[in-house]
Amino acid sequence: QVQLVESGGGLVQPGGSLRLSCAASGSIASINAMDWYRQSPGKERELVAAITSGGRTNYGDSVKGRFTISRDNAKNTVYLQMNSLKPEDTAVYYCHAEVRPAWVYRYSEYWGQGTQVTVSP
Repeated sequence: QVQLVESGGGLVQPGGSLRLSCAASGSIASINAMDWYRQSPGKERELVAAITSGGRTNYGDSVKGRFTISRDNAKNTVYLQMNSLKPEDTAVYYCHAEVRPAWVYRYSEYWGQGTQVTVSP
């Protein structure tokens, strides 16, 4: 059973910083891409940042230059460092990963439960 567990959300003032973490646990053979998505009320879920197993990154236009995604392959963990936060960054942030469980010969998609990030004075 593979699980993704996020942590690090909370309330922060505009201009502040937060660091999100997402750890994959269970019987895992390998992990391909790991991503962060977010969704705010009334809006569709959008890609925030993505990172391949080799470290290649991709960012949504609204967060470029402010957010940084990284991963620790030894810990099966992905991070999202969020700086210069704005009220419009307020959303539930979800971790997503392409995981190949042990003894399975294909990758499947997994989602975390989400962590709330609120940017407000």
